[in-house]
Amino acid sequence: MEYKDYYRILGVPRTASKAEIRKAFRKLAREHHPDVKPGDEAAERRFKDVNEANAVLSDPDKRKQYDTLGANWEAFSRAGAQTGGDPFASGGPFAGFGGFRSAPGGPNVRYEFRTSGGNGGAGTGGFSDFFERFFGGGPSRDDAGGRGSRPGDSQAGGMSFADILEQMGIDGSPAGDSFGGARSREPVRVAPLEARAELTLEEAFEGTTRIVDLGGKRLQVTIPRGVSDGNRIRLSGKGPAGQDVEVVTNVRPHAVFRRRAGSRSDLERDLPIRLEEALLGADVPVSTLRGRLLLKIPPGTQNGRSFRLKGKGMPRLGGEDAGDLYVRVRVVLPSELSPEASAAARQFLDLVEQPDPRTK
Repeated sequence: MEYKDYYRILGVPRTASKAEIRKAFRKLAREHHPDVKPGDEAAERRFKDVNEANAVLSDPDKRKQYDTLGANWEAFSRAGAQTGGDPFASGGPFAGFGGFRSAPGGPNVRYEFRTSGGNGGAGTGGFSDFFERFFGGGPSRDDAGGRGSRPGDSQAGGMSFADILEQMGIDGSPAGDSFGGARSREPVRVAPLEARAELTLEEAFEGTTRIVDLGGKRLQVTIPRGVSDGNRIRLSGKGPAGQDVEVVTNVRPHAVFRRRAGSRSDLERDLPIRLEEALLGADVPVSTLRGRLLLKIPPGTQNGRSFRLKGKGMPRLGGEDAGDLYVRVRVVLPSELSPEASAAARQFLDLVEQPDPRTK
């Protein structure tokens, strides 16, 4: 059967502590999680291997069995479940045999087979007789040296040959894989159901709840603060048939605020100001999602200038702090001037020295 070196998969030495194994697993699980790399089959396979390695090496009993039996630790553990967990114990499917030992070199997992008596030669109950009896397809030898039943009919420790193969995860049917090519029996993954939740920017700012209907089953979903378009909220096992549910958020456009390009937590908005306020400066009221405040406009503020209001943006999803609000001023000029106002404006402009902005 294919051997997986769990230590190599996690990138830790065979002497690694439980804390080192846990740290390596968390790092690799974050890197290769399907939500981080959607559609990446190689990352998904890597994620499965990392989870499998952690499940074994983080459990002291499983790790001891794995270190002792190598690639076949799980198969032999299943085979010995009916004899108190030891497949080589009296009454077990491999009773009378010394067991497998990892050959020098450790993780290469080549095996030598030893019996409790004799030198392992033919007719002594050794290695070749073992495989002739259980896997070779030929008749077995009884204690008197005569011929017994064929492997398909014999019982070993109360288990038939087919039972042993099944316990070891090997398909013994003609169409199945041969010994050394065990089939992978992975659980079938059911795609999660998908539902959508539409909400306003204010609801995304404060957090809210939604009721979604899934084939007649109504679920109340908690929407956390700081969500944006396309965030997925996973509900494990809440589907009508017990499958997972993913609720995808959709935040409607706002009349005033918009998310700043490249950021999920920073907002921006425009702020109209009068010519007088831009020329002479003023304290101008401005609304935010956290309430109203006064924005100090310095004298000579140019049209399109942005002011940053720290911490006045959206809450960061899953965090305690918030993004910033960028306020861009838009100077609104008088649309109509009376003759007197035009004359006064001309007199004012004659007093102002302003270079031509179109020259370089």
